[in-house]
Amino acid sequence: MENAKQKNKVYKSVIDQITGIFLPIINYLTAASILKSVVILLANFGVLSKESGAYILFYAVSDGFFYFLPMLLAITASKQWKTDLFISILIPIAMLYPDVSAILENGKTLDFFGFTVQPAIYHSSVIPVLLAVGFLHFVEKPCDKFLPESLKGFLKPILCCLIVLPVTFLLFGPIGGWIGNALTAVFYSLYGLSPVVAGAFMGFFIQPMVVVGAHWSIVPVSITAIATTGSDSIMPLLGGAVYGQCGASLAMAVITHEKKQRNISLQAALSCALGVTEPALFGVTLTRPGAMLAACGAGAVGGALAGYAGTQCNSFAFPSFITSVAFVGKGFGLFLLSMVLGFVLGFVLTLLQKKWLGNNNGKPSS
Repeated sequence: MENAKQKNKVYKSVIDQITGIFLPIINYLTAASILKSVVILLANFGVLSKESGAYILFYAVSDGFFYFLPMLLAITASKQWKTDLFISILIPIAMLYPDVSAILENGKTLDFFGFTVQPAIYHSSVIPVLLAVGFLHFVEKPCDKFLPESLKGFLKPILCCLIVLPVTFLLFGPIGGWIGNALTAVFYSLYGLSPVVAGAFMGFFIQPMVVVGAHWSIVPVSITAIATTGSDSIMPLLGGAVYGQCGASLAMAVITHEKKQRNISLQAALSCALGVTEPALFGVTLTRPGAMLAACGAGAVGGALAGYAGTQCNSFAFPSFITSVAFVGKGFGLFLLSMVLGFVLGFVLTLLQKKWLGNNNGKPSS
């Protein structure tokens, strides 16, 4: 009994840490996602030209929020874990520096004193910067304890960067890519056996992949498939997962007892309806295992249906009703149904947990 209580406290502490990091930026994350979706929608209907200054600037501010997300997370994680703010920001600065990203985000490697820095996509990523700032917390302690005050001001940032940055680029950075490549390999093995099973697999795991940044590994695979064969079979399987998050977020808005959380959940559901799931993941479902499992289960069913339909993506697009024109062709009707089904199941499966999620907000009781 005592052991169970201890595990519960540890889990609650982790959830509180995650909430403390993401909660300060959730409203802005939602605002950026809605603005981005509206700009894309206006461009698709010909209201805005993609070459116009208005489109370029509005897209920059909305998509830029997601691109530079590691910078924002470094700030909130620094406040949460009591690290030096400016040293914390130096980490994503190095990750997103144009010369670095031009190499690593294009599949090339870097030599670092005989060690190989593996390719990785750092823009919009979450896990690498959080691991780096968490590691920085422990690196700073001996620096604060042993460095003379007269030297600490400039020597501490130097020592921290010399220790944290290599570990970040050699270990923390590639984690998402490793996970994504492994899951993509499993997907293609399953697809050869059964598109339905492969669809259920990707539908279930794609949103957890977004959390760790592993979903970026499937982007070049999809783009390459379209360029070489004219179509891609992965992206259509993900629509049910997007709307599974939408349904779960809307259900949380219905059953939560906290006004602030209800507003966050409603905003997240709207963002998902427009095709962007990050506000739902980081503001609603990630810290509520029951809702996350419901959304992933709904995604699996939707993915299985799209796999059964044999839907293909003719031009690269993350699935949503806004981008559905990219999926017109064989199985298009069932593809649309897969998103509707994902939403309904995500909503219902989360709502069925009303007693637990409503009483404890989906978190373990203390």
